[in-house]
Amino acid sequence: MRTFHKLDDIPSDFGPALVSVGNFDGVHRAHRHVLDEIVRRAKAGNAQSVVVTFEPHPARILRPDQNLKLLTPAPEKLRLLEAAGIDAVLVLPFSRDLSLMTPHQFAHEILKKRLHAREVHEGYNFHFGHKAAGTIQLLRELGREMGFDVRDYPEMRLRGERVSSSHIRKLLAEGRVSRARHLLARPFSILSTAGRGRGYGSKYTVPTINLAHYEELVPKDGVYITRTRVGNGNNNDCFDSVTNIGNRPTFGGDSFAIESHLLNFHPLELSAETEVELHFFDRLRDETKFPSVEALKEQIGRDVAKAQRYLRLLG
Repeated sequence: MRTFHKLDDIPSDFGPALVSVGNFDGVHRAHRHVLDEIVRRAKAGNAQSVVVTFEPHPARILRPDQNLKLLTPAPEKLRLLEAAGIDAVLVLPFSRDLSLMTPHQFAHEILKKRLHAREVHEGYNFHFGHKAAGTIQLLRELGREMGFDVRDYPEMRLRGERVSSSHIRKLLAEGRVSRARHLLARPFSILSTAGRGRGYGSKYTVPTINLAHYEELVPKDGVYITRTRVGNGNNNDCFDSVTNIGNRPTFGGDSFAIESHLLNFHPLELSAETEVELHFFDRLRDETKFPSVEALKEQIGRDVAKAQRYLRLLG
């Protein structure tokens, strides 16, 4: 997959292209439906499948007070777009200047002039240009003027729930990782590096690994059934795990951590650069302050047994 980070990176003879413009945070089922279609049609029509996205997320520039946390940071989003079969991604640096482009300017400069768009595929609620003035209807009119077709997609629902990035963020904030997994069509995951813990796991309970500080979205505090990948590149191990998100109140103090108890453990060599990726499957319980370390160990034993049964059935 080719990645362009500014308009001048795009070769003058690029295209023709089938394009979708959006944030694509999460690259969820509804995104994949659109992506699969442009990949299929591009291959059939000897064209390029192209995604136009933005970095940082526009909400972080236009509404910084919202403190938006992402489902998929930029590197993970690019990896998922590549896995979907997209030929090229244009990552536009989102700035105030870009936000001031009118819908006509955006369509002419980016879609027509740079990408030589043949088709543009967007969700039903797509808006673009200054103050989000551009609608699907306006895009269709601009397409007739500039020589590209527009295909729009209705809202996707799964068992009555909207498949959208904002709804998936809400589910994760409620700890509903199993439901989020269905809407994403994969387990929600976070990728960081190994962090330093306080030694409680190895001293009192079971082999554990801590994540370094992570800036983006994490599920609600609690205990989860997870799988943990440890290692870089092809040199990695995958463990069934039980992950605690929170402040570990049994040990006192206020020390937020994301700590995974590795079930099928074997010795590991870790450094500050070692990748750790957590995949969340289901929620076991709230984080609890136990009266003693022994009571915590007994609860961890029950958590482990539930996680082992769940993951065994999952396969």
